[in-house]
Amino acid sequence: MDLQLAGKVALVTGSSKGIGEGIAHGLAREGASVIVHGRSRARAEEVAQAIIAQGGSAFVVTGDLTDDAAVQRMVDDAVAQAGPVEIVINNAGGSGSAQDWTTTQAEAWASGYDKNVLAAVRVTRRLLPAMRQAGWGRVVNISSLAALMPPAARADYAAAKAAMLAMTASLAKAVATGGITANSISPGTIHSAALDSAFRQAASGHGVAADASWQTVESVALPLFAQVPMARVGTLEEIADAVAFLVSPRAGYITGANLRLDGGMWPGL
Repeated sequence: MDLQLAGKVALVTGSSKGIGEGIAHGLAREGASVIVHGRSRARAEEVAQAIIAQGGSAFVVTGDLTDDAAVQRMVDDAVAQAGPVEIVINNAGGSGSAQDWTTTQAEAWASGYDKNVLAAVRVTRRLLPAMRQAGWGRVVNISSLAALMPPAARADYAAAKAAMLAMTASLAKAVATGGITANSISPGTIHSAALDSAFRQAASGHGVAADASWQTVESVALPLFAQVPMARVGTLEEIADAVAFLVSPRAGYITGANLRLDGGMWPGL
């Protein structure tokens, strides 16, 4: 299926590693010109160069998304390099340290909200005017299954990601007649570099050799972290493919939706 993304300009925040990096590669494979963003220019350059080496088009911007002035500079730089941004993937964020309910501090909640929710707000509001003028645009906010299935720990992270779902639904209604869609993705357990390290460490505690295959590590460690009906973790490619479809012209009637990629973990409908 041709997703008709050739030549579209996409900004992926937090794409110098992890899920964001996977999404950047996926959009580039579909022909989009991808703007890689991160705090580290060196790491963002590595991702961009890898995309270019594979025949794609990529540019680099940096900036702290909790700083209004830095976000404006980042957006200006992105447009100067690649042209008007037609697609934005608000992926930057993070969970911070585990918060125990007996010791949790309001400052940690405020910080988590700032770098997840408000970061997406700062970026999106600056890109919407051009999308409205063009009569076309796509916004995808990367939430988390934690928004729907909050764990006992890291409640601040779950609350921030839940806010992103409500924010997305509101935005979708606000731009519905302007040719712009807004959707969210809620990944479950995904095979990133960080997860790989955590799984291997957990598996080693159960007698698995350090050089064991991923399949062996996964079979031992996954039940310790999550009960996934499909009995495997998701891949970065699967996340990227879902995002690529949502931002494509072929998904023009999908807006205000939250797509779970969780291998069947969500117990609801």
